[in-house]
Amino acid sequence: MLKKSFLAVLILLVLTACGNKDEKMSDEERDKVIEDGTVGFEMMGGNVEKADNVPEEDEKAILASFDEYIAALNAEEIDRYMNTISKNPKGFKYDEEKTYASEVFDQFDIKREVENVTIAKYESEEAQVFANMKMHSLQLETNVEHESAGRQVTVFVKEDNDWKVTSVFYIGDDSQSSTGN
Repeated sequence: MLKKSFLAVLILLVLTACGNKDEKMSDEERDKVIEDGTVGFEMMGGNVEKADNVPEEDEKAILASFDEYIAALNAEEIDRYMNTISKNPKGFKYDEEKTYASEVFDQFDIKREVENVTIAKYESEEAQVFANMKMHSLQLETNVEHESAGRQVTVFVKEDNDWKVTSVFYIGDDSQSSTGN
């Protein structure tokens, strides 16, 4: 049973990437996203440089949207969380995300800590926010805890004058992950 619980938690964290449904993308779609520059920098490297073309007003709005996205996830408030999501996301389907996030909120207590939050790429209608992330999760039914860390790029689009999450890319760091009771 513990192995199944561990596997469920691991799959949840790797596949969801804090709401990411990119497992639904085909290989061709994923290649196109990378080729088109949706993630316009290397996630595996050391330092991520801040985009130098971000207007101050947009920088404040984008970072506030990112903070609200993380806060809504940590609070496990589905309506608040869905308010941070684009109505037409590229990385997942809006209605499926709502159902899936509700299930995750019911089954797990997950808290995210972010560091090194940086707007790494900016255009007037799209921004990519990089962050180092640590996740602490507790599967409520089994009381199994899991710690993981990784690097995440949250892609925002401007929608009705607000910045909304359209896709999420996450790379986990196995050296910082652990599971226990």
